[in-house]
Amino acid sequence: MPFTVLTLLIAFAFLFLWTILNILLEYERGVVFFLGRFQEVKGPGLIVIVPGIQKMIRVELRTVVLDVPAQDVISRDNVSVKVNAVIYFRVIDPERAIIQVENFLAATSQLAQTTLRSVLGQHELDEMLAERERLNVHIQKILDVQTSAWGIKVSNVELKHVDLNESMIRAIAKQAEAERERRAKIIHAEGELQASEKLLAAAQTLAGNPLSMQLRFLQTLTEIAGDKSSVIAFPLPLDLVKPLLQATEPPPGG
Repeated sequence: MPFTVLTLLIAFAFLFLWTILNILLEYERGVVFFLGRFQEVKGPGLIVIVPGIQKMIRVELRTVVLDVPAQDVISRDNVSVKVNAVIYFRVIDPERAIIQVENFLAATSQLAQTTLRSVLGQHELDEMLAERERLNVHIQKILDVQTSAWGIKVSNVELKHVDLNESMIRAIAKQAEAERERRAKIIHAEGELQASEKLLAAAQTLAGNPLSMQLRFLQTLTEIAGDKSSVIAFPLPLDLVKPLLQATEPPPGG
C-alpha cells in the first residue's frame, strides 16, 4: 500500500512539472497572460507557467513565407488577368501580434489579397509585365504600413505569375510583331536617309572640282575593264573632249 501511494505521488509530481515547465526555442517567444491580463513576453529557454492562473501563447519570430492565391485583376486598360504572389514577413512584436489581431497569419493573407487587387488594378497590363520590381516595392510598402499595428514587418513581396487568356496572348504576339516591323522600317528609312546625304555630299564635292570628276571617271573605267565583259559602252564626258575641240578650231580672224 505505501509503495502504491509513493508511485502515485511521483507520477503526480512528474505530471505537475510537465504542465508547468515549458521550453521555448531561440526563435520562439511566449506571450504570458495572468488571470486573463497580459503579463509579459518570455523566452527563449525554460519558462514556468502555473496552470489555471497563467496562459502562454507561442509565437515564432522566423520569417514566414506566405503564398497569396491567384487573384482576378482587371487592369486600368480593361484587361482581365490572374496574378499570384508570395509575401515574406515576420513578427517583430509578439504582444501586438496576439492582442491586436485574432489571427495575424490569416489577417495578413487577406490583406495581401485585397491590396494586390487594388494596386494592380491601377496599372496597365504592360506595366504588370515590364515593371514588376516597382510594383513589388509599392505593394510591400503598403502592406508594411498596414501590418505595423499588428507587430508584423513585411520585408518583401514578389509577383510570381501574370496569367493571360489565349486571345490576349495572341494579341500581344501580334503587337510585338508589328512593333518589330515598325522598327525595321524605321531603321531602313534612316539608312536610306544617311546614304542619300552622303551621296549628295559626294556629288557636291565632285561638282566643285572637275579634275576629281575626271579621276572618278577613270577609276570607273578601270573597274569595268576588270570585268569579263567583252563589250563596254560608256559615255564620253565633255570635259575630256572639250580641250581637243578647242585645239582644232581655227583662231579668231585666221
